[in-house]
Amino acid sequence: MSYREMTETRQSCRAFDPARIPGRDALAQLLEAARLAPSACNSQPYHFYIAQGETARAVGKTTRSLGMNAFTVDVPAFFVIAEQPYNPSAAVGARMKDQDYRAADIGLAVSQLVYRAHELGLATCILGWFDEKAVQRLVGTSARVRLIVAVGYAKADDALRPKKRKTAEELATWL
Repeated sequence: MSYREMTETRQSCRAFDPARIPGRDALAQLLEAARLAPSACNSQPYHFYIAQGETARAVGKTTRSLGMNAFTVDVPAFFVIAEQPYNPSAAVGARMKDQDYRAADIGLAVSQLVYRAHELGLATCILGWFDEKAVQRLVGTSARVRLIVAVGYAKADDALRPKKRKTAEELATWL
């Protein structure tokens, strides 16, 4: 699959097949893709907690409140991404330039993770709606949890939806 095909066909899945569970090898390949992502000063200021089985069901429960994310009841695996400290050079740069490199670095790692998942035939959904304190207790960290990525296989009838995106003219100014 070409990069263009990947970007045109990857979508956030909201219809996971609970009967199909990705194996540890597939999840390890997603972790490897994230591990190889660029980061400021090669700091990699994040940690991945990979939840499966009962822990995945518990993580999924933290994402469902106020009518949000009902589909996560069927998600067999989650990547929980927590912040970690910068290395010294990234820490100095972040302070001196008032930049949040950590957020950008997490975004890059998650992007590589979801595209590798798509390449492997797995479905994903990036989640920002969750009970952070409950997730921290589940994974055993006090670090700030920034994102959760649902991972599994899409149901057979989960059709590709048209992409709704801003136009290039709305997103960019040529100088």
